[in-house]
Amino acid sequence: MRANTNLLWLLAGFFALVTVAYIIWGLVDPHQHSIEWAGTFALALSSVFVSFVAFYLSRVHGAQGGELPEDRLDANVDDGDPEVGFFSPWSWWPILLAASAALLFLGLAIGFWISIIALGVGVICLIGWVYEYYRGNFAR
Repeated sequence: MRANTNLLWLLAGFFALVTVAYIIWGLVDPHQHSIEWAGTFALALSSVFVSFVAFYLSRVHGAQGGELPEDRLDANVDDGDPEVGFFSPWSWWPILLAASAALLFLGLAIGFWISIIALGVGVICLIGWVYEYYRGNFAR
């Protein structure tokens, strides 16, 4: 995380430097002779927002006290591989649930009555996915 924080501070400094160069370039341009506010504001806010993220990550790193595997030179690839959880390998419910979510948003764009149908299908798919291991071949 320390490497990420340092890169973000470097990026914030780059945006600040580019903002100053952009202001100077606008002032010395023979056709303009003024500051172009939209670009200046966008570049300055980019610097500020990247600084916010860098400050937050540096505070989190200081509060955790530990080093991430990416920051250690003696770390292996497997050190940064956490347990993600259990996933059903042959389950069709997530695909059906995603299709009902797509149908729900399609209904919001086209006609509200489609959203009502999609909501019913989504509830059925969610219940099927939750209770998948209580019935059938994979019951426990």
